[in-house]
Amino acid sequence: MAHSAIYASEQPSLLLADGAALEAISDAIDTVNKLKGLSSPITAYDSESRFDLAKDKGSFRQYETACERVRNFYSEQHAQQTVEHNLRMRARFFDPKRKREEMTIWQAMERLNTLIDDSDPDTELSQIQHLLQSAEAIRRDGKPRWMQVTGLVHDLGKLMLFFEGCSTGQWDVVGDTFPVGCKWDEKCVFVEAFEQNPDAKHPVYGTKNGIYTPGKGIDQFLMSWGHDEFLYLVLKDQSVLPREALAMIRYHSFYPWHHEGGYKEFMADGDDVLLNAVQAFNPYDLYSKTDEEPDVEKLKPYYMELIDEFFPQKILKW
Repeated sequence: MAHSAIYASEQPSLLLADGAALEAISDAIDTVNKLKGLSSPITAYDSESRFDLAKDKGSFRQYETACERVRNFYSEQHAQQTVEHNLRMRARFFDPKRKREEMTIWQAMERLNTLIDDSDPDTELSQIQHLLQSAEAIRRDGKPRWMQVTGLVHDLGKLMLFFEGCSTGQWDVVGDTFPVGCKWDEKCVFVEAFEQNPDAKHPVYGTKNGIYTPGKGIDQFLMSWGHDEFLYLVLKDQSVLPREALAMIRYHSFYPWHHEGGYKEFMADGDDVLLNAVQAFNPYDLYSKTDEEPDVEKLKPYYMELIDEFFPQKILKW
């Protein structure tokens, strides 16, 4: 079956000033997820998360304010995340004519620091400090080194804002993710907003299975475009991270699957390992943000060692 045509029309580049607004939306989405009580028991790696046991997971911001902001965000995201858009963005990512910036992981973290949200009421920490918070929480709970470094890098996909042609707006950078090319599961947040998506009336994309085969595995999915998918594509061939770590990166925003239980009919043998990995990572993604400021210079040598271990080529093409 032929997909919609891929075309390469130029999209306006985003202003760096959009970074603060992006982070505000991203944090608001996280807040809603926190307030929905996303604290499922860990089912992998032998132990439940411990760092967050004393945290009040509903104390970050008022739900009503965040929910309104998030609903407006998802109205735009759900209407525009089409198969055609996703094929087009992947074509741009893999275009041999696209100039891919080259940076080390630490340089990428420093670059992401320009996306600090000064209006965020929950924290005044920089992006490096937030990434270190996630990694340090995983480290304190005694999780393996590959999981620690995964926590350190998991948000670096937001760098797509800086790269021409890799994003068109906040709606294709942050937010919950889901497969395109089939009918959206009822477990998706604000599922009614998909009614405005052109694919809803497509003779194939609008059907329950769409372009996919039940039981064939979640790797068959064309996931909605965003910072998770972008970073996965960057790292899958430029690291020695295990499959579980890549799943944490690629699917950590796939809440309809890893928290709500949707799309299970598409899973294949072995996908339960990936599901457990994402569920194990989820608390460190949601609940590690605090007002405690990590000592970046003190922690840097330890994490540089981790980076060298799992990214041996040092410089990555983004």
